[in-house]
Amino acid sequence: MHLVAIGGSDAGISAALRARELDPAVEVTVVVADRYPNFSICGIPYLVSGEVARWQDLAHRTIADLEATGMRLRLDTVARGIDVAGHRLTVTDAAGREELIAYDALVVGTGAVPMRPPIEGLAGTDPLGPDDGVQLLHSMGDTFAVMRTLEETTPARAVIVGAGYIGLEMAEALVARGLAVTLVEQLPEVLPTVDPELGGLVHDQLVEHGVDVQRHTKVTAIKRAAAGAPGRLEVRAEREAENCVFFADLVLVVVGVRPDTELAAAAGAKLGAKGAVAVDRRMRTGLPDVLAAGDCATTHHRLLGTTYLPLGTTAHKQGRVAGENALGGRREFAGSLGTQVVKIFDMVAARTGLRDHEAIAAGFDPVTVGHAADDHKAYYPGSHRIAMRYTGDRHTGRLLGVQLFGHRHSEIAKRIDIAAAAIFHSMTVDAVSDLDLSYTPPLGSPWDAVQAGAQAWVRQVRPAR
Repeated sequence: MHLVAIGGSDAGISAALRARELDPAVEVTVVVADRYPNFSICGIPYLVSGEVARWQDLAHRTIADLEATGMRLRLDTVARGIDVAGHRLTVTDAAGREELIAYDALVVGTGAVPMRPPIEGLAGTDPLGPDDGVQLLHSMGDTFAVMRTLEETTPARAVIVGAGYIGLEMAEALVARGLAVTLVEQLPEVLPTVDPELGGLVHDQLVEHGVDVQRHTKVTAIKRAAAGAPGRLEVRAEREAENCVFFADLVLVVVGVRPDTELAAAAGAKLGAKGAVAVDRRMRTGLPDVLAAGDCATTHHRLLGTTYLPLGTTAHKQGRVAGENALGGRREFAGSLGTQVVKIFDMVAARTGLRDHEAIAAGFDPVTVGHAADDHKAYYPGSHRIAMRYTGDRHTGRLLGVQLFGHRHSEIAKRIDIAAAAIFHSMTVDAVSDLDLSYTPPLGSPWDAVQAGAQAWVRQVRPAR
């Protein structure tokens, strides 16, 4: 049995590891387009900030660790084509040599690529790139280019286009390096994956730490600045019919990703939500012995059904399912809830499940209630308030979504995990109060903050059943 996995990030490596766990006799080859398998892309901002000292530390596992499991790594090797009928994969190595690799099962984990918005200067015959200080950020190669810019040109100003998770984390990282940072967001509020009430709190935290936040602002062009300008780049934008200009030495464009499906689509795989490779819950593509997982594939959401939701946690789980099923297993991906968390300086924002507009589209009748509670008993020093948004179905009382914002010492990540577990198991909002959660005054309350939020929702809504 020869399993080939394409992609050295979360899904491909997870598939390879699971296959080797289940059958140490199976031959596993992982085709990696660069030299950095199993690196934490989510850790890039913390390398930039200096909190992670060495880029090598971003590896979940070293090459030696991976090879010790028995898998074979083909580094600097690009997958070019899949011969579905012949069960062969065409690859080229760093020298351009072409080779055919025979497989019994194939896992496509090609991931996603950064979105390149229609901004003048990012496309065309002479686009600006890393040497000019304009950078997308998604790979270790991108990371090295950013670090070179920071270390060799000593930029004073940066503009970040996009105020999602990576944009927020990079704003903090560049402030930590002493840069003046302007964060530009086209939508009305930063971090648009949470409600504006919490997005506004995130905005305040950014401003408090010196970030110039520009909302309702669409970047239209990035150009080389004229001599004597306060920066080597000129960023032009529009805000409510007004023209804006920002100057920078470094521009990061982080406006999301799209699935990298060219290889699978050329082999005949069907595409689904957001153009991702359509897979069932066993990660099967419909092509014989070809599975797909991770950011290139569709996702089963426990409340929405089939969607596209690229997350590292999901990619790990899907890859594990694909690796097991490639060996003849029948495991199903249990589904995602879009659980996410981000640190913004001293504060943390998190979400899981659905917001109102998502719940309405899924056929629910949602009600969202805001509340705030202490992270532990207020009489014990160091307590902080946690702002919450609880979403439940008006008629059934089913818990649909939770959003939290609080201090970095308030265990926001673990508290959103409580909510995620409750939604995963289809609990009602009221049933959250029945959970047997821990309590000691320095760390919590007899009714934990997440239970206080649930009780506030029940008091206001009083669902029929």
